[in-house]
Amino acid sequence: MPLSLDAVTLEIGSTITKSNGFVLEEGIFKHVAQGFAPTTVSDVSEGLLEAINSMEEAGNCSSDGAQAYISSSAAGGLRVTVHGLTYNMTARAAKEASLGAGANIKLITAGALSEYDLEEIEEINPNMIILAGGVDFGAREPVLDNAVRLASLDLQIPVIYCGNVALKRPLTKIFQNSLKDFSFVDNVFPDVDVLNVEPLRRKIQEVFSKHIVHAKGMEKVTRITNKPVLPVPAVVLKAAEIIYEAAGDVAIIDVGGATTDVHSVTEGSPKYADMLIEPEPFSKRTVEGDLGVFVNAANVADLVKTKEKPDLNFLKAVPDTENEKNLTASLCSTAVYTAIRRHAAVVSDLYTPTGRKQTIKGKDLSEVKYIIATGGALTRIPGGEEIIKKSCVDNSGKYLLPSQSAKILLDKNYLLSSLGLLSFEYPEEIKNTIKKWIGIKNE
Repeated sequence: MPLSLDAVTLEIGSTITKSNGFVLEEGIFKHVAQGFAPTTVSDVSEGLLEAINSMEEAGNCSSDGAQAYISSSAAGGLRVTVHGLTYNMTARAAKEASLGAGANIKLITAGALSEYDLEEIEEINPNMIILAGGVDFGAREPVLDNAVRLASLDLQIPVIYCGNVALKRPLTKIFQNSLKDFSFVDNVFPDVDVLNVEPLRRKIQEVFSKHIVHAKGMEKVTRITNKPVLPVPAVVLKAAEIIYEAAGDVAIIDVGGATTDVHSVTEGSPKYADMLIEPEPFSKRTVEGDLGVFVNAANVADLVKTKEKPDLNFLKAVPDTENEKNLTASLCSTAVYTAIRRHAAVVSDLYTPTGRKQTIKGKDLSEVKYIIATGGALTRIPGGEEIIKKSCVDNSGKYLLPSQSAKILLDKNYLLSSLGLLSFEYPEEIKNTIKKWIGIKNE
C-alpha cells in the first residue's frame, strides 16, 4: 500500500518541474521521494502532474489528501524594473527589496527617466515596475515626473510605489488615469541611512502570486493548491531566514548554469558596525548574472587566475566524464570565489585630514556559522565542500567573509526551496527539521 504524504512541494523551473513529497512525524518533516518532469510551456499544469506522478512512482507514495505548495521561476522568473532618484539611496533600497522578494531585475535607473529609459522598459516588458524616490516628506517633483512618464507606457502591468509617503494621493490619481494596477507600501528609504525593505518584499510576492496565475495553464494550478505561488529565490531566502532562527547566522551559495546567487542572514559583528558607510538589509540576496558554469562558462573562465585557462571543449550541462566534471568544478570554484566577494563587505582605507580611517561597504559575513551549498554544480560534482572551504575564507583582511570554523553543509537533494515553502505554514516544524539536519538537539 502506498505511503500517504502530508505535504508536496512543487517547483516550476524554466526547463524542469520538480516535486518533493514529505511526511510529518513527531514535529519533523521527513523527505520521502522526489520526481521530475519537463516544464510544459503550453500548459504548466501538465508538467506539475507529471512530476507528481514521477515522485509517487519513485517513492511508492500517494499525494491524495496532501497539501501542495508551489514556487516558480519559469519564463525567466519575476522580471522587474526599478526606478529611484539616487542610486546609493532609494534605487539601491528598492533593488535590495526586489532581489529579496525573488525578482529578476532587468533595469535599474536613478534620477529622471529619459525617453531611452522608457523605450528600454517597453522592450523588457517586465512583469512589474517598482517606483521609489525621496525620503519621507522629501523630494516631490522628480518622483511625480517619473510617475507620469511610467503611467504613459502602453504596458498593463502592476506598479508598486515605495517612496516618499507624502505623495500617495497624487500618485494614486496619476496611475488611476492610466488604468494600471497601482499599489503602494511604506518607503524603502524613509530617512537617511534607514533601510525598510520588508513591506516591499511582501507586496512584490503578493502581486507575483496574483500575476502568475495568468501564465498558460496556471488557472488549473488552483485545482492543485489553494496556496499562493511564490518566486523560487524568495522561498530560498525564506529558508535562510528560518535556518537563522533555528541555528544561527547563515550564508547560502547557489551555483547554476547561468547565475550564482548568494543569500545571507546575519547582523554581522558589532565591532564593525560603526565602520559601515551604507546600511545593509538583515536578509540579503545577490544575483551574479555573469557567473554561471554553463551558459556563462566563458565569463567565468576569463576570471580563472591560473596560467592555464579551463578547456571549454569539455563543457557539458550535466557533466559525466572525469574531464567534464573537473572543468565544472574549476568553473564552480571561481564562480563561488567571485560571488561571495561581491556579496561580502569590503574593508577600505580612507585618508582624511585627521589621518587614515577604515571603512566597510557591503554585507559583513564574519559571524556566519553555517555555509550551505546548493545547486547541482556544488552538490552533485565531487569536491563541493572543499570548494566552499577554499573560496569563502579570506585572511588578508580585505573582505569580511566567514571564518574557517563555519560549518559547511551540502543540500544534496536541493530541498532548501521546499523548506522555505513549508516554513510559511509550519515554522516550528521546519526549525525542528533544520536542527536535525544540522545536528542540533532540541532543548
